[in-house]
Amino acid sequence: MTGDELIQIHVRDDQDVFAMRKLGREVAENVGMETQDQIRVATALSEIGRELVEAGSDAFVAFRLERDALLIAVDFSKADFRPSDGMTLAGRLVDRIELDSAEGRISMVKRLPQGRKPRFSAEEIRARLAAAAPTTALDELRRQNRELAETLEEVLQLNTELQETNRGVLALYNQLSEELEETNRGVVALYAELDEKSAQLRAASDAKNRFWATVSHELRTPLNSIIGLVRLLVGPGGDPLADEQLHQINLIGSSAETLLSLVSELLDMAKAEAGRLDPQPSMVDLTALAERLRMTLRPTTGHDGVRLTVEVSQAPTEMMVDEVMLTRILRNLLTNGLKFTEQGEVKLEARLDETTQDLVFTVTDTGIGVPEEHLERVFEEFFQVPGPIQVRSKGTGLGLPYARRLAEAMGGGLHLTSVAGSGTTATLRLPYRHDGAPVVDRLLVVDDDEEFRAVVRRMLTGFAAHIDEASDGLRALEMMEENPPDVALVDLLMPRLDGTALMLRMSDDERLRKVPVIVVTVATARQVPERAHMMVPKHGLRRDTLLEAIESALGHVDD
Repeated sequence: MTGDELIQIHVRDDQDVFAMRKLGREVAENVGMETQDQIRVATALSEIGRELVEAGSDAFVAFRLERDALLIAVDFSKADFRPSDGMTLAGRLVDRIELDSAEGRISMVKRLPQGRKPRFSAEEIRARLAAAAPTTALDELRRQNRELAETLEEVLQLNTELQETNRGVLALYNQLSEELEETNRGVVALYAELDEKSAQLRAASDAKNRFWATVSHELRTPLNSIIGLVRLLVGPGGDPLADEQLHQINLIGSSAETLLSLVSELLDMAKAEAGRLDPQPSMVDLTALAERLRMTLRPTTGHDGVRLTVEVSQAPTEMMVDEVMLTRILRNLLTNGLKFTEQGEVKLEARLDETTQDLVFTVTDTGIGVPEEHLERVFEEFFQVPGPIQVRSKGTGLGLPYARRLAEAMGGGLHLTSVAGSGTTATLRLPYRHDGAPVVDRLLVVDDDEEFRAVVRRMLTGFAAHIDEASDGLRALEMMEENPPDVALVDLLMPRLDGTALMLRMSDDERLRKVPVIVVTVATARQVPERAHMMVPKHGLRRDTLLEAIESALGHVDD
């Protein structure tokens, strides 16, 4: 590796990894890198150093300066060292990384911003590094904590800007749709323009989700480093600390864990918006779950005058549901009730709605309530109802939006009713299933409306083992040739090959002619096509109506 050598460090254990991270940051700062690039260099070194130490290898790390880049050579002693996730993450943080197993070397390159030269010469940098005053682990942790807080504020601001941009794109989409209808340019032109704008919306949404996932991932790594270093400082084997020092370090650790929890919520929200929440149903004992929540949350009431009670005797004892998702939703609702109730009761109840076959959970409190104009806004990300109790209570404004996303992913819904000053009732409705066997093995949804397909998927979660989706008739035929479904939900108005033509093609195919078809369309005035078993209107579609239609169609085939 070429360039002027600046400094070397020998890495043997976790303390040396900490020292290497600090030294890497100081070198990057003296070379002239921006703050974010300094953090990236330090984090990349920390990840590689941690992997080497865990593998039982020591290493010599050398920093060199070229005209427009910082070169880092990590020479390790373990011949059979095999890197894992740390090496991958480090590669995302620097411009180039190479592993030479034969030579036992990892080489990294981080370039200076375009057009910028090193702030000091190699000789001056060596002198500055030699003269640098030592920094304690506590001071370094404090600095990292401040930087993380500043970064998080920037992330929240960027999210606000992204939301404004998204609203602008939606407004443009609506305006274009109105113009196309007014000018009546034809069905082909209408579909072409709508497809183009839909692609832009999906691209904008995907970009936002990728942004959240990437930023959340980058924040998690240094947060985990801070939490780990705090545990090193306060754990056995560390230097004795004064009471005040121990208190301050614990505060740092608590703050880092709070930030890590927030970052995890942001990442979960990104997954939810991207439709990547995948429920894993299992048989759940509702009585035991409710009792665990009561025992866990009872010490957190904070007010002697507040009672936490659960009453689930009116509900079935078990149901098939994703236990983790259900627990998160109920914990969030109960925590909110306890947080905003100073006198009275917070109560969890569950019952079976015989009409819709939904299991209904209600969390009722006697707290401050929510003004009517804010009942839907509380489900917006980062929104919090203004008020003195809200100012005193810690919160991110992500709990209720995330809870609703989880409910929808399981095919249910979450709603609030409230009277300001008299309390709030949160109602969670989930499809009730009492066994683990899906009713349908494979079901195909054919509709050019991606949002409607997502709604149907949520409604049928657990009811069907496999749910396939197609955006038009031609794509549906390709999918059915590979995996014929047990039943198909088909829209009539679609591009390329519409629903009526699709059913005619299915009638001509010996493998597909017996597949029952349910037409789900806005064209309610039409007669039911001869090939279809029944027609269900899209507008106001309910889960129980859809399930009844599917079971009827399957029963007709059996007959």
